[in-house]
Amino acid sequence: MCGIVGIVAKTAVNQALYDALTVLQHRGQDAAGIATYEDGRLFLRKSAGLVRDVFHTRHMLNLRGRMGIGHVRYPTAGVSSNAEAQPFYVNSPYGITLAHNGNLTNSEQLKRDLFEDDLRHINTDSDSEVLLNVFAHELKRLGKLRIDSNDIFRAVEGVHKRCSGGYAAICMITGVGIVGFRDPNGIRPIVYGKRETDLGTEYIIASESVAIDVLGFELIGDIGPGEVVFISKEGALLTKQCAPIREIAPCIFEYVYLARPDSIIDGISVHKARMRMGEALAHKIERDWGDHDIDVVIPIPDTARTAALELAHELGIKYREGFIKNRYIARTFIMPGQAMRRKSVRQKLNAIGLEFEGKNVLLVDDSIVRGTTSSQIIQMAREAGANRVYFASAAPPVAYPNVYGIDMPSGDELIGYNRTVDEIGKLIGADKIIYQDLDDLVSAARKGNMDIQRFDLSCFDGNYVTGDINESYLNRIEAQRSDAAKATRAASQNALSDLYSSEEELSTGV
Repeated sequence: MCGIVGIVAKTAVNQALYDALTVLQHRGQDAAGIATYEDGRLFLRKSAGLVRDVFHTRHMLNLRGRMGIGHVRYPTAGVSSNAEAQPFYVNSPYGITLAHNGNLTNSEQLKRDLFEDDLRHINTDSDSEVLLNVFAHELKRLGKLRIDSNDIFRAVEGVHKRCSGGYAAICMITGVGIVGFRDPNGIRPIVYGKRETDLGTEYIIASESVAIDVLGFELIGDIGPGEVVFISKEGALLTKQCAPIREIAPCIFEYVYLARPDSIIDGISVHKARMRMGEALAHKIERDWGDHDIDVVIPIPDTARTAALELAHELGIKYREGFIKNRYIARTFIMPGQAMRRKSVRQKLNAIGLEFEGKNVLLVDDSIVRGTTSSQIIQMAREAGANRVYFASAAPPVAYPNVYGIDMPSGDELIGYNRTVDEIGKLIGADKIIYQDLDDLVSAARKGNMDIQRFDLSCFDGNYVTGDINESYLNRIEAQRSDAAKATRAASQNALSDLYSSEEELSTGV
């Protein structure tokens, strides 16, 4: 769940890339980076931290040029690491940088192939570096000193043939242009847009449409599954379908939690989808719990507000803001390690006692993943004086790992794994728990675009759309993603921190 952006403009792009990354900060708070191009030179700045902390005036002044890409990182298998901050760079061929969102499900095989057949070395644990090297090798095998759009399209065709999983990527080829492409199932989101200026047309590619809106661009549309968008450094835009057209299957968790509500993904308004989730949840309460004694509906800020407001409206119950959020604490879902998540919940939220005291409260959240946050919030509600605390989730139980770029860990760390709804309610300490039905969730999203016949629902139903996920693969990612594994890697990286620089900057001529 990283955030990516690429811009080809008529004036300097450093500030626009910075602004886009701040808008996409919700997609990754571990690291940030920007790469730009000017007059045969590549300029790169990346480091661990938030966008505002990574880029200072001296860095921005050095990011020269009218073409560039940016990235905000959210780690899945990894932990906070400067080495895995993006964009990644390879000097051969041509000098290529890459910003990637998603996860390759055959990255281990690709690593072996890259070393044994392509003679390429992978220096990190990131599958983004693997994707970059696959793309670089597909370009290099063409054996051309100068390349054009057709060569780039051929290279991406090779990428799609070799790579499996969910991925959206933006590559900048030094002196050539920017390339945006998406996996053949369209799992991870990516959109593009344009704006007219006195100097000519400028183009942008980004993870979400909100970045396009905020920067004053006009949304052209989503990059389709297997489609490639190429923007030359001169500002010419070309597109091509570079993989057989498959049934689009966007990740439904984008609409539940990941994306900003003001984004439109695959023609679906995230805000409207969340409203419909709240409506459906209200109808379920009316159907299955008609004699409820709920006094007030209170959302868990921020993602659940839209669904909670619509739920309260449908039920005719008071809606109140009961928690004040500290906006300077990162999203707890994407924090590595249970200890950090537990600590940050108390730092992030504080209850308004008057809204809880003596009342039967229905708390509404977007989803329940590990249950750590939910149990602490329920306890906070009780401490604030709530009489009874009910808990509603706008999504069904999360019961299976996500393998396409979201840090939903091993099954035994997911509270919905092999447990009944009543068992989950007892574990998190709720007097009653209400989950969204999967069919209602699908309907809530699909009503925004009836042309979409399928979503990736793997974290809810265990059906993986790429068809290449088996028990062996799930066991391997469990070993990588569990909190224990992350703690071990964090200790190792901390031990090395005194030996290596905490930042990376690059200026290279070509």
